Amino acid sequence: METRSSLWIDRGLLVMRVALGVVFIMHGWQKLTVFGFAGVSGFMATLGIPFPTVSGVVVTLVELGGGLALLTGAFTRTAAFLITGNMAVAILTAHLAQGFFLPAGYEYALTLMLAGGAVLMTGAGKYSIDAWRARPIETPAKSFKLAA
Repeated sequence: METRSSLWIDRGLLVMRVALGVVFIMHGWQKLTVFGFAGVSGFMATLGIPFPTVSGVVVTLVELGGGLALLTGAFTRTAAFLITGNMAVAILTAHLAQGFFLPAGYEYALTLMLAGGAVLMTGAGKYSIDAWRARPIETPAKSFKLAA
């Protein structure tokens, strides 16, 4: 039985997923179309990140693909795990030395990391492709009862 509270939890998860998904889609799209893999890889190299070319491609695809996955609620926990890790690395390599506050500090990346962690812990909720895929399939044998 669905309670009023569980409905609001599922709605809250939907809002969280959409917000995170849009942010990561936009950041991934910016990396792909504005900076390009070469630009992102160059930035990774300045941070001292190993294998900057591979890292640049991975970060771009995690943000774009992970954002799409969160937005739709497909493979949500996997996407949230990757995005949470992505933000942890961003904090440690690019933002931590700049202090807490924006424009260069880690407050925004920390917020995204923690929100991603919350989605990782809770899952996608009712309004998602994950929930649709997990639903029991109604078969004719289950829905048809023979008269005795």
